[in-house]
Amino acid sequence: MPGSTQPPAQAPQAITPELRRWIVAQAEAGRPPDDVIQAMRDSGWDEAVALQALEQTLRERLDEIAADRRAAAEPAGPVPEPDLTGAPPLLQADGHAVQVLVSLRRPRVVVFGGLLTAAECEALMALAAPRLLRSETVDIDTGGSEVNAARTSDGMFFARGETALIARIEQRIATLLRWPVERGEGLQILRYRPGAEYLPHYDYFDPARPGTAPVLQRGGQRVGTLVIYLNSPAGGGATTFPDAGLEVAPVQGNALLFSYDRPHPSTGTLHGGAPVLAGEKWVATKWMREGRFE
Repeated sequence: MPGSTQPPAQAPQAITPELRRWIVAQAEAGRPPDDVIQAMRDSGWDEAVALQALEQTLRERLDEIAADRRAAAEPAGPVPEPDLTGAPPLLQADGHAVQVLVSLRRPRVVVFGGLLTAAECEALMALAAPRLLRSETVDIDTGGSEVNAARTSDGMFFARGETALIARIEQRIATLLRWPVERGEGLQILRYRPGAEYLPHYDYFDPARPGTAPVLQRGGQRVGTLVIYLNSPAGGGATTFPDAGLEVAPVQGNALLFSYDRPHPSTGTLHGGAPVLAGEKWVATKWMREGRFE
C-alpha cells in the first residue's frame, strides 16, 4: 500500500562448501543429526534449510565414499617394476650394477644405490643449469601448467633422447624397471635451494578434475615415478611418505622408485620433498605413463 513500510526481505541462506565440510565433520565425529540441526538453528539457520543441507550433504558424502571404494577395488594395472625375484642385492642394467637398498610393498617403493655415477650426475646438472626456471605443476582444472606455491624449486625438462648421455640414462632406467623408453616422460631436472620444498601430493592425475582428460591424451595415466638424487645436500631434503612414515635421504647417484597401480589414495603414494636445510638439492625425475608418451 502507498505510504506503508514493508520489512526488508530476508536474504536466502546459501548451503556453502564450508557448511558442507562442517556437517561432514560433525557426522564423522558421531554427532546425532538432531543435535546438528539444533546447532544450526541456534546459529540462525532456518530449520527447513538446515534439514535440506544435512540431507544433501550426507547423501553426497555417501556417494563419494562409494565411488572411492569402487576405485580402490578396481583391478590393478601394470606398473614399472624391477625383477626382484630371489631378493637380489644387485641388479644389472645394460652392464651397470645397481644396488637394491630397500623394497617396500605398500606403498610400492624401491630404493636403488648407484643408479648413476657421480660423473653422470655432475654432467646432468651442468647441462640443466642454464635452462632452469621456476618449477610449474599441471593445472588440474585446465590441463595446462602453472606456478604452484606448494613447489618452491627451479626446473627444466630434457626431451627424450636429447643427448647421448640422456639416451643412455633413459635406456638404463627402461631396462632396470622393465618399462619401455617411449612410455616415459622426458627427464625433469629440479634444483631446491635452502628452504625450498614440495608439499605432499600425488603424482597421478586426478580423474575427477576437468583438466585431466587432455593430459591423458598424451600417453595415459602416470603409473610410476623415479626420483634420482644428483647430489647430497648438506642438510634436509628427504623424500617423505607421510602416510607410511617413510623418509628417504637424498644421496648422490641413488634413486627412489614408487608406483601406483590406480589413480587413488589407496596406493599410499602421498609424498613430498622436505625443506632443504643447508646447501642445495638436485634431482632428476622420470614419470612413466600407461602408454606411449607423445
